[in-house]
Formats: sequence, structure tokens, C-alpha cells
Amino acid sequence: MTALTGPSPEASRTSQWRVRPYRPEDWEAVSRIHDTARLDELRDSVGVEAFLTLAETYEGEGLFDDRVWVAEDPAAGGSGTVVGFVALADDEVTWLYVDPDRYGEGVGTALLRHAVAHGGPRVETTVLAGNERALGLYLREGFVIVETKEGRLAGNEAFPATGHIMELRKPFPRPAA
Repeated sequence: MTALTGPSPEASRTSQWRVRPYRPEDWEAVSRIHDTARLDELRDSVGVEAFLTLAETYEGEGLFDDRVWVAEDPAAGGSGTVVGFVALADDEVTWLYVDPDRYGEGVGTALLRHAVAHGGPRVETTVLAGNERALGLYLREGFVIVETKEGRLAGNEAFPATGHIMELRKPFPRPAA
């Protein structure tokens, strides 16, 4: 028998972040977060030689094609410091980046759960092979790898890349008895 002791540490860390719609004044923080976290993403996958800034890629990769949210740290002196962002387009998580200083604090989980809650019955994403931090996040949240593809890196097609296409199927609500 398992004793219930309250929310898990992950649940309490996840609930501390306030997720809200992106605003134009968030651009500087979102750019900084992307540009630092993207290097971590590429380091163990395609290689940092493939790095391009958010300013260089956001239009071509459609960052603002649909919905974008940011996570704020409400404890940052009331300033609402942006600590991560996520984008959802056509039930696909297309961007999810967290400030590297906040890795492991539940920011990515909070953002992913928010995006999934706003998606349809099937939400998908693509994770670069080698990006173990992101892969672990999606797997913990119930996503499964449905296909692994080789091709070119989105946004910087000069580089070959391997990506895991992942999906989460939400359970259908049961009719009331």
C-alpha cells in the first residue's frame, strides 16, 4: 500500500510558474532564452555549428504561426521574469525552450502541459536525436516516439539531422452514466 503524502516535488515546482500568452515586450527575453538553450540542444545532436539566432529563424520557422505562451517566475520580485516559452501550431508543439539557469525546475513541464491542454486529442512534436533532456521531458509526459526520420535541420537546412516524431494521444472523455 502506498501512503499519499501530498503533491510530488515536481508538481509543486510545476505549479509555481505562471503561463500566459506571449506579448511583444517578451521578445528580448524569449530571444535570450532561445539563443542560450538552442546551443545546448544542438551540442548533443546536430552540432553547435548549425546554430542560428532566434532573430534569424523565427519567421522562416513560423514561431508566431499560431499560439505562443511564456512562463514567468512570479517570485522574481513581482517582475514576472520570463523563464521559458512554448508554441503550438495545428496541435504540434513547434517550439519549447527554457532558460538554462532554470533547467530541472519544472518550467518545461509547466509549458508542455499548458500547450497540451490547448491542443486537440492528438498532440505531436519532433525532438532532435541526442537531445536527451527534451526527449526525457516528452516521454515523462506520456509522448511516444512514432517514427524517427533523417533529413535536414529545420531553419538551417545545410545540416543533416535526425528527429524523433513523437505524439501524445489524450484519452477520450467517458460519457456520464
